[in-house]
Amino acid sequence: MIQRMKKHNGSRYQAVVIGSSAGGIKALSAILKTLPSTFPLPILIVQHLHPDSDSYIVNILSNCTSLRVKQADEKEGIMGGVIYIAPPNYHLLVEEDKTLSLSIDAPVNFSRPSVDVLFETAAYAYREGLIGVILTGANSDGSQGVKKIKKLGGCVIVQSLETAEAKAMPQAAINAIKVDKVLPIEQIGTHLSYLANR
Repeated sequence: MIQRMKKHNGSRYQAVVIGSSAGGIKALSAILKTLPSTFPLPILIVQHLHPDSDSYIVNILSNCTSLRVKQADEKEGIMGGVIYIAPPNYHLLVEEDKTLSLSIDAPVNFSRPSVDVLFETAAYAYREGLIGVILTGANSDGSQGVKKIKKLGGCVIVQSLETAEAKAMPQAAINAIKVDKVLPIEQIGTHLSYLANR
């Protein structure tokens, strides 16, 4: 039997990964504005962006939260209470030593960064300590990643189709596995806070 890894704050969970695409910046903003300044877990985000985008998403999300929001850097150690955004045109990966890695490998599901790449690598690093969240999006990116998270003992939350601007991504995740929670966007942040302190 796998032992639950305990963090210093007593939670079984160690990290949150979030994937979003079309409509995602609005959805991410809705989640982040509900998180307390004491939110203890790192949050790693893949939002599908145009390859030539600048770092505007960091500025937008920084205005929604008192937590630190930054673009992920190569070989950076993952810290609790920090929100890491995958840079445009780079896959974001989690190494087993809980550091970040960036890759220019081929797009996955026509996407770079790919939600699947982040989710699958984070699942191996955090196993039952990982929470995966799939938000609005117009393709199926993330559906393989949530399978890996569930297989390795983690928790998966999906935005409800009724509140998703684009339903394909959450629908693909719901079709792929038995998700732990399907929630309207305005309830996801509160539920993350609950899980982070379990």
